[in-house]
Amino acid sequence: MELHGAAISQVGALADGVDRWALPIFCVTEFMRVVTHRRVFNPPSTVEQAAAFIEGITAAPSCEVARPGPEFLGLLLGLARKLGAQGNLMFDAQIAALCREHGIDTILTNDGGFDRFKIPQTLSLHQ
Repeated sequence: MELHGAAISQVGALADGVDRWALPIFCVTEFMRVVTHRRVFNPPSTVEQAAAFIEGITAAPSCEVARPGPEFLGLLLGLARKLGAQGNLMFDAQIAALCREHGIDTILTNDGGFDRFKIPQTLSLHQ
């Protein structure tokens, strides 16, 4: 949970900034799943609180919600085959495929596992 504050701070800075940035739709659903989960947070956020947070950051003019397009499936399957992605790694693979489809070359994460997907730049929450 120590990274929670750092993540809120960095996402808030993106939302308040003028540089374009993208929020993968899969991260929206995962955020909603985690922050409303009773086994993760005590107390968990309500659906309304979580939805209001997402609506607030996606209302920023600099934000784009990245959604799968026509190239997504081929990119995802290609990454899965190339890297033998299975199980929980498939979540990371779908983020990487979406980033490739949208030309996103930087990802904000604390998950070193994204290195395997060759995203040119990974920014850590510790920076």
